[in-house]
Amino acid sequence: MRVTDERLSSTNTDNRSIRTDGGDRSVRTDRSREPNCPGSLIVVSNRQPYRHEYDDSDDERSVSVDEPTGGLTAGLDPVCQRTNGTWIAWGDGDADFDVADDRHCVSVPPSSGAYTLRRLDLSEDAVDSYYRGFSNRVLWPLCHGFTDLLEERPNDFEWYRSVNDQFATAVADHAHDDSVVWIQDYHFALAPRTIRDSIPSSAAVAQFWHIPWPTPETFRDCPAAVGILEGLLGNDLLGFHVDRYAKNFLECVERALPSATVDRDRHTVRYDGEATTVVATPMGVDAERYDRNARSADPSRLSSVFSTNGVSSETVLGLGVDRLDYTKGIPERLAALERFFEQNPRWRGSFTFVQKATPSRTGIPAYQRYGEFVRDEVERINRRFATEDWRPIVYTDSYLETETLAALYRRAEVMIVSPLVDGMNLVAQEYVASSSDADGTLLLSDRTGAHERLGTHAFTIDPTDVDGFARQIDDALSTPRHERRRRMSALRNRVFERDIDWWMATQFDWVRRVHDDRLYEGHSDLDPDSPEYTSPI
Repeated sequence: MRVTDERLSSTNTDNRSIRTDGGDRSVRTDRSREPNCPGSLIVVSNRQPYRHEYDDSDDERSVSVDEPTGGLTAGLDPVCQRTNGTWIAWGDGDADFDVADDRHCVSVPPSSGAYTLRRLDLSEDAVDSYYRGFSNRVLWPLCHGFTDLLEERPNDFEWYRSVNDQFATAVADHAHDDSVVWIQDYHFALAPRTIRDSIPSSAAVAQFWHIPWPTPETFRDCPAAVGILEGLLGNDLLGFHVDRYAKNFLECVERALPSATVDRDRHTVRYDGEATTVVATPMGVDAERYDRNARSADPSRLSSVFSTNGVSSETVLGLGVDRLDYTKGIPERLAALERFFEQNPRWRGSFTFVQKATPSRTGIPAYQRYGEFVRDEVERINRRFATEDWRPIVYTDSYLETETLAALYRRAEVMIVSPLVDGMNLVAQEYVASSSDADGTLLLSDRTGAHERLGTHAFTIDPTDVDGFARQIDDALSTPRHERRRRMSALRNRVFERDIDWWMATQFDWVRRVHDDRLYEGHSDLDPDSPEYTSPI
């Protein structure tokens, strides 16, 4: 199973489209599913798509621009460009407001100025309380089931409310009759209700909640449970990754808001004179871009990473790519690797696991402790098994450029994605899309949203079952090549068919349907059977 850098030497030198098993037939020729927003798009997110920074190495302090990378940001950017839309976000670059106008607006991308980026200037107190505080000390651990890590600090929720109100005011400044407001994630649970009350009734308000939604038993520990639910029910459309989260949300509403009318069959809630449709649409990645980057990756990038970290070019490579977050199950993964090397001495010296970790929210003590524990465990396991010229685990938290990560994805024979809980997990899909040789294996936690789509052809793991986890690592490494290719080809078909464009197109289809439903409710003479009316179900 050992594969050298030769696997990275092929590139796409023409315009042939890509086949999921490494051939040249197109995976997706139907472009009708490209996202088409039904109105003027207003995106609301915590992070911005473009950041302006001063280049301190330049005496004249020239300004550089960070471009959007990966996932949702890169996916939504071209949609905003096509619709001449508006993106509202926290401006965290040191040159952000110097290049903006007096309304804190700037045209982006810099090369074309296709849409407006409206930045909010948040104070350090606001960021600490709204973002590091209520968002990530309360909502994040709560929604992931880590209620023991929930930390309610004085003033955090009031700052959270204040920042949500600031974003809602910014939306109202830009909204028109045909606007579609699309709010992203858990940072804005209160904003939808305020937005709904302050923009034209014909405009649509939608939100996608990218993390899990907890059970009612867990959600009752939320210190502002009723306010959070009331805020979210200001949306016309509320999206989750999988049905389980949508059902949890409906049950929480049913228990906490007795005056709400919950229709479980139609996945709708009526509350305070408004209707909210709750849907589940699993998010995808830009599969074609990941495949393209992997095929064109320069082998020297991988050689440099291996050389820097003392990894043999002949090794069988395992890979983990995670933020240093307590939900990601990295200590459990390390425990399984330790058990694997205990029980399978034949792999010592020939299998190396590279753990790429990205420091995250380091100002929060729980994250600091987690990072220290992970690094200590890596050192302990390496002391136990390492030889003069081999380490079982190579840990790095250094920044890896997109091209380098693509090369690692393609080269890795085994990818381990083992969160204790995860809303979706895009890394699993990124790896599959980058496996252009269709020769790798994915070990995937059954506690991720991604498992509902990919679990039948991945090696399923329970991240807390150390022995079972270790056996799956051995099985993945020992699987015959034809079986690996069969599994990976099936995975790639699923990732390419339900990519980021499919996800956004599906979201906009739902927005269009609930918007039409609002139109029907406002016009009693509109026949539900007419072509102008589309039911939300």
